Amino acid sequence: MITPNMHYADLKESYLFYHIAQKTNAYLEANPEKHLFRMGIGDVSLPLCDAVIKALHEAVDDQAEKARFHGYMPECGAPFLREIIQDHYHKQGIDLTYEEVFVSSGASDELGDILDLFDKSSSAMVIEPAYPAYVDANVIAGRGIIHLASGKENGFLPEPDEEAKADLIYICSPNNPTGAVFDKAKLQRWVDFANANGSVILFDAAYEAFIEDDSLPHSIFEMEGAKTCAIEICSLSKTAGFTGTRLGYTVIPKDLVRNGMCFNEMWVRNRTTKTNGVSYIIQKGGAAVFTEEGQRQIRENIQVYKNNAKTLMEALDQLGIWYCGGKNAPYIWLQCPKGLGSWEFFDYLLQEIQVVGTPGEGFGACGEGYFRFSTFGSPEDTQEAAKRLVQLLEK
Repeated sequence: MITPNMHYADLKESYLFYHIAQKTNAYLEANPEKHLFRMGIGDVSLPLCDAVIKALHEAVDDQAEKARFHGYMPECGAPFLREIIQDHYHKQGIDLTYEEVFVSSGASDELGDILDLFDKSSSAMVIEPAYPAYVDANVIAGRGIIHLASGKENGFLPEPDEEAKADLIYICSPNNPTGAVFDKAKLQRWVDFANANGSVILFDAAYEAFIEDDSLPHSIFEMEGAKTCAIEICSLSKTAGFTGTRLGYTVIPKDLVRNGMCFNEMWVRNRTTKTNGVSYIIQKGGAAVFTEEGQRQIRENIQVYKNNAKTLMEALDQLGIWYCGGKNAPYIWLQCPKGLGSWEFFDYLLQEIQVVGTPGEGFGACGEGYFRFSTFGSPEDTQEAAKRLVQLLEK
């Protein structure tokens, strides 16, 4: 009899968004005339920018002509896209070779696949509250997990702890769900800690385009020594609206070596074994993001979401509610008022003002008592939700 991966039995019920959907569906069945103001899920609401759409159409036309047709693409990414991403880093003062850039079908896929590079005996540290997939992917692999809690007292930006060491260290900055961003000094301490202990940092930079404070790092490779201890995983989902189009990229420096094994070379072998690459059409659309016009257009879209964040932050300031995030991230993480629990606050907002957010408990135990708002909704819905929030909580 075949033996399944029994580690699936160790997974906790993935109840967060399932329960949210159950509760919202039940509410709408009982109140079909109501409109919900959805600020829970982190999906974008604006379409792809014109530069990307034009490039996608041109790529489709290429596929209709024998002379311009493309079949299988290079497994690690088309050179034209790898090189334009390399140049994007160069403009930030980060020197890479294009061979250190790998094109992916999105950060979520890559965050799971990248674990192939590490033995199952290695341990993983997850800073919580955290994107739940960090934990689940390692549970499925049978890997031991160290949960490093963070909280209001440290702005949800914990320091390394010599008593809590791990082979893999997950860092997401700007953070999902808290919106907190590591400054250069704090991130440098994590890089130094990883190098001192032989750890590898998996740096999730999916939201770096939302950073507006020039003093904050967009990439871990701005830190001295990061090339010997870090892998950076990036996404065009929130940066350029590719949530339904699926494209990202990963940077693995050639200097990242453990036990004589080069992770860059290992990932080349992995990709050429396990994938046939991302489609030509999607990669052409992705390349348009990094053109001068593409950058201008995606910044306009990002500003819409940042204005949504400003609207919500002004409401919370008026109410005197503590929060972090918002300014340099598309998420706002707030302390539930009047000692309410995360799910209690969810039910209260749903029933009273039809606003849907995400209970903090779903991101780890230390998220209990907190709540996440996404800023990816329409400006009209965000403004109405903020208005209703103030009217409800000022009572």
